[in-house]
Amino acid sequence: MPASMRPDFYQTKIAPRLAPLRQHLRRPTRRTVLLAAAAVPALFLLYVVVLIPFTPGISELRKAKSEQPAQVLSADGKELAVYRWANRDWVRLSEISPNVVDALIATEDHRFYDHHGLDWRRTASAAVHTFSGDRQGGSTITQQLARNRYPDEIGRAPTMTRKLKEAITAFKLEALYSKEEILETYLNTVPFLYNAFGIEMAARTYFDKSARKLDVLEAATLIGMLKGNSYYNPVLNPQRALERRNIVLGQMVKRGKLDAARFEALRKRPLRIDFERQVEEPGPAAHFAQQLRKWLISWADSNDYNLYTDGLVVRTTIDSRLQAAANQAVARQGNQLQSIANAAWAPRAGWGESRALVQSFVRETPEFRNAVAAGQPEDEVLQHLMRDNAFMQALRQTKTRVQAGFMALDPATGEIRAWVGSRDFSVDAFDHVAQARRQPGSTFKPFVYGAAFARGTSPDETFVDQPVEMQLAGGEVWRPTDESPASGRAMSLRDGLVYSRNTITAQLVQSVGPERVARLARAMGVRDSKLEEVPSLALGTSPVTLREMVSAYGTIANGGQYIAPSMLTRIEDRQGNVLAQFRPASAQRALSPTANETLLDVMRDVVDRGTGTAIRSRYGIRADVAGKTGTTQDNADGWFILMHPQLVAGAWVGFNDSRVTLRSDYWGQGAHSALPIVGDFYQRAIRARVVDGRARFAEVDRKTWYSGLTETVRGWYGKLFASKPAEEPASAPRPAPRRPVLPTTEAEALPPASSPSALGDNSLALDPGEVVEAVVDDGASAPGAEVPASEAVAPASAPAAL
Repeated sequence: MPASMRPDFYQTKIAPRLAPLRQHLRRPTRRTVLLAAAAVPALFLLYVVVLIPFTPGISELRKAKSEQPAQVLSADGKELAVYRWANRDWVRLSEISPNVVDALIATEDHRFYDHHGLDWRRTASAAVHTFSGDRQGGSTITQQLARNRYPDEIGRAPTMTRKLKEAITAFKLEALYSKEEILETYLNTVPFLYNAFGIEMAARTYFDKSARKLDVLEAATLIGMLKGNSYYNPVLNPQRALERRNIVLGQMVKRGKLDAARFEALRKRPLRIDFERQVEEPGPAAHFAQQLRKWLISWADSNDYNLYTDGLVVRTTIDSRLQAAANQAVARQGNQLQSIANAAWAPRAGWGESRALVQSFVRETPEFRNAVAAGQPEDEVLQHLMRDNAFMQALRQTKTRVQAGFMALDPATGEIRAWVGSRDFSVDAFDHVAQARRQPGSTFKPFVYGAAFARGTSPDETFVDQPVEMQLAGGEVWRPTDESPASGRAMSLRDGLVYSRNTITAQLVQSVGPERVARLARAMGVRDSKLEEVPSLALGTSPVTLREMVSAYGTIANGGQYIAPSMLTRIEDRQGNVLAQFRPASAQRALSPTANETLLDVMRDVVDRGTGTAIRSRYGIRADVAGKTGTTQDNADGWFILMHPQLVAGAWVGFNDSRVTLRSDYWGQGAHSALPIVGDFYQRAIRARVVDGRARFAEVDRKTWYSGLTETVRGWYGKLFASKPAEEPASAPRPAPRRPVLPTTEAEALPPASSPSALGDNSLALDPGEVVEAVVDDGASAPGAEVPASEAVAPASAPAAL
């Protein structure tokens, strides 16, 4: 056993040393008592010193003094968005009614101008009441500001540590801020429920006026809420709010801020709340700003900036004039299509006729799921909800609301010029440009033809317009069809794309191979969505985003070179110093110049005499443009993308739920749903001269280093051996490349009557329709027509869930 553990060791060594200490404790001297008394505050002071590093630093407090949210600007300097951490509008103390300041100081901290962050008398009084069982708060306005502004650093728990951190931070605030700055900051940051932060938003929310115009009753009501927002909520608890308001008025009388006689008259008046939730303005490019915010938050964190307080100025690629044109075009067409949808899905029309579908909608609602989870029988819940008129009306409005997406970019730089993610951001914040994945229909066909042209295939090569059958893995047979029956005649590839014939495209993809088509589509810009490498890919069965498709068409407009879309040009600090500069991404060759020029020329014909002739005949656009329409099965999705040398723009129209359609073979087609948005947009852009209507796509320079020598030799040869003089001088200009004659009337836009792809009586030359698997392009099958299950391709590509 060790010596230290033996009984005699304690008696002989330790006990004698402890004896004097015991004697002092039993009969302490004056010196011992003084030392013990001094140790308590010394330890307390030491604890306070230890806590100081765990409170907000001086630099952080100084930042709050000049807090400024990031501002997002367009390329031409117009404000697009402001990134605030809360829904508030900062106002100066001079812009706040004196009634508010008087009520606040009288009620919350009447010695505010006398202390330096901590009111010792109030703190002591609160401590006495708390120890006696009547818990009271003793925080000053400065302490409340510290707690509200820095909840993470200070905490909310009712502990001594939290109160000490709060007091330390209050002392720091008093050292850095003037009393007026403390009041201004406090009144601009305190919460008032309903996502209203600060006195200005509170005044608008509860009284529909600015903070400058608040009278004494209104000021007392709002200040009264500070004791407990929910408990004294004037909307839900008006009686409590009234009683609390009168207490505040009484405190104002007590502190000399209100005349007693006036108080007696005021206390009898009702609240008179004029409540309206304050919704933050989404701005002209709300979906673009939301997409940008996600990236900027990460950038700011990585570079030690705060997006909401450091006053960053973010300069984007958006052109405010084009954005305004896009907003107007989407709103106009969206409203027109909505009136059609309302009629098609009226309670006694499509909604009443689609009982099974409507029941599916009901079963998918939270109300149905919650009721079933609570133990109610499914059939009873279903019947109850189906009889609830208000519920069913709201469900019908939600499901049958027409949605749209639009995007435009500069093909030479990849810079995004306009972005509209939905018809109304406040109603539907879901982004149909970058988030929604929908089947693109025939807008995907240019990748098939581009892959063929890249292999040297001529657009004049012909295929017979005849029924097509393809044996698939697993023994299934794919039979793509068109709205009009096959003619049995030869048709060129040019006309196959111009009139969007499925039978021609299906034969072409069989020749080219879906793998090569998918590879080209990815190279040109469809890089985020999964592409099923099956034959039906040629007809647009793999869901993609509008941003990907517009980017890919930008590659065509840029001579076959892909440039990744960009949103920013630079980021500056509040003094205008450039923090980051962003240049367009480097171009990547996706399609050879020759093949790309051929594809572009064929797509010109789509607008000049094919499915997109409304661009010429209805919108009068005479510029050098090319494009493609697209429509999917049952008109669930309408697409149109148009290319101009300076701008590429595309639109998608449909419903969030792809089971809902416009129920119209006419309005559901891309040429009638999406094309008007793009046509309206370009018409406005050209008229405003934001886009040059005379610009033309660049021609491929086919000259080589020996071209000049060859032409010289040919000239000499012609002069020496010509049998007769040349009819025109050698210096005569070469004829211009072939350009299709632009139609001047709707009749000229139609194909000849003898053409195997004649469009009948369709005055706007719409796509003749495609039926394949779950896809129809630019037209619908005859009413009641369905594609047999045996003709479907496997695996089926279902629309992306929204």
